[in-house]
Amino acid sequence: MPKTLNKILYVEDELDIQAIAQIALEAVGGFTLKTFTNGYDAIDEISNYQPDLILLDVMMPGIDGPSTLKEIRKKPEFEHIPAIFMTAKVQPEEVNELRENGAIDVIAKPFDPMELANIIKKIWENLD
Repeated sequence: MPKTLNKILYVEDELDIQAIAQIALEAVGGFTLKTFTNGYDAIDEISNYQPDLILLDVMMPGIDGPSTLKEIRKKPEFEHIPAIFMTAKVQPEEVNELRENGAIDVIAKPFDPMELANIIKKIWENLD
């Protein structure tokens, strides 16, 4: 697992949320982001990008976040890549279910754009 977090693959179907998160993570957080509006494109392109972390919206048309992660995990090189879900559904049982689906953590929507990068950095630092 990489020691430093640089490259994030981010999947979010809502373009306004995607734009806010992209500014928050690139301009504020200093990360390199590759964004997708759907899980299918992320699954197809992940091998070309080789991210350190996957950030996924949960509810998306076509293929949802948990299903996207399941497909990504079928590729041996991405079996253990850390993944974080972002969702408005943050009841304890929903969060537990997302963790059971392979997430290292869950970030609640709406998120504070000024805090998003720090939240992700803290999650990353606690991976050990």
